[in-house]
Amino acid sequence: MSGGPPKALQSTGPHSLRDMPHPLAGSSSEEAVGGDSTPSPDLLMARSFGDKDLILPNGGTPAGTSSPASSSSLLNRLQLDDDLDGETRDLFVTVDDPKKHVCTMETYITYRITTKSTRVEFDLPEYSVRRRYQDFDWLRNKLEESQPTHLIPPLPEKFVVKGVVDRFSEEFVETRRKALDKFLKRITDHPVLSFNEHFNVFLTAKDLNAYKKQGMALLTRVGESVKHVTGGYKLRSRPLEFAAIGEYLDTFALKLGTIDRIAQRIIKEEIEYLVELREYGPVYSTWSALEGELAEPLEGVSACIGNCSTALEELTDDMTEDFLPVLREYILYSDSMKSVLKKRDQVQAEYEAKLEAVALRKEDRPKVPADVEKCQDRMECFNADLKADMERWQNNKRQDFRQLLMGMADKNIQYYEKVMSMLTRP
Repeated sequence: MSGGPPKALQSTGPHSLRDMPHPLAGSSSEEAVGGDSTPSPDLLMARSFGDKDLILPNGGTPAGTSSPASSSSLLNRLQLDDDLDGETRDLFVTVDDPKKHVCTMETYITYRITTKSTRVEFDLPEYSVRRRYQDFDWLRNKLEESQPTHLIPPLPEKFVVKGVVDRFSEEFVETRRKALDKFLKRITDHPVLSFNEHFNVFLTAKDLNAYKKQGMALLTRVGESVKHVTGGYKLRSRPLEFAAIGEYLDTFALKLGTIDRIAQRIIKEEIEYLVELREYGPVYSTWSALEGELAEPLEGVSACIGNCSTALEELTDDMTEDFLPVLREYILYSDSMKSVLKKRDQVQAEYEAKLEAVALRKEDRPKVPADVEKCQDRMECFNADLKADMERWQNNKRQDFRQLLMGMADKNIQYYEKVMSMLTRP
């Protein structure tokens, strides 16, 4: 890690969809979903998570995945960025320019959100608004409420340990900015979440607090309904494919947690070693002043140790800024997927409870009641959405970890090449 106090951020004053029906959305306008392109369960059953590697723009939806947009949105897709290697997309979001705000009651950081789009859901082709962390947290909660069948990307942890990390330091804020930027890009690349009305408001509203107050009294009808129906019912068993997903997520989170702990220990030891190297080098420089004949080789040793210190600092920074955030994001991602899986189980439990209730009735019915059929539709929709998001998540993970591990391998090779070149100098 770099020495000296963390750099301070520049301080500034505060700056000031169409709804599509979904089986799980009920009649609440708060739960609008764009989902007419959801693949059928039969099609998804035939797919394998590991069949192929896809190139994912911005680390999100696999290339070629269509978005359930309005027809005008599909017609108006334009090339808004010349650096996308031919990818045609209609929504671009970036997070940059963090600023520190000092108020009477609190101090916080805001980030500039810049949006460019050709979708008809946006009145303007470009927006620029400022948001703080709690606004991102509000967006994620709203997405979880209104899109219960989909995997919502995780946010970076909000809290830091006092005295260990300065949350207003330039290094910490930049790490968080990258994580928030990735969070929005994953939503942007999702064929359903990117059309959510709350996401639209988050990107465009100048006064987001006014919108927050409007929705504070609203409840998620689907979640409350499922909890009411399944309160005393125990799920028989998950289908094999979803049981396998649950087991995989448990093992994945366990292994990734172990890697995270080992990586943090390595970084801690590298930092301790770096501190000793910085104390070790000047000793030879001081010694050289006392030795006439040995002055030149002693100065060479001192310079070599100094250069090794610089190379080690760069390697440690790379692990801290690039390696650890990806590990932590995917640990949180596995928790998010488990949460969606649990919601799917609740819908299945509701369906089984209704079936049992029908079976216990004395009278003969010529057909299955409408409420049971509706519940079955909900379950099938949940299954399809969950499997589609799981496949997308697997593709993202494969791309992210390939890039991460190859990048870290290159960084380590470069580090040892630098050290070897210093040691072999005449």
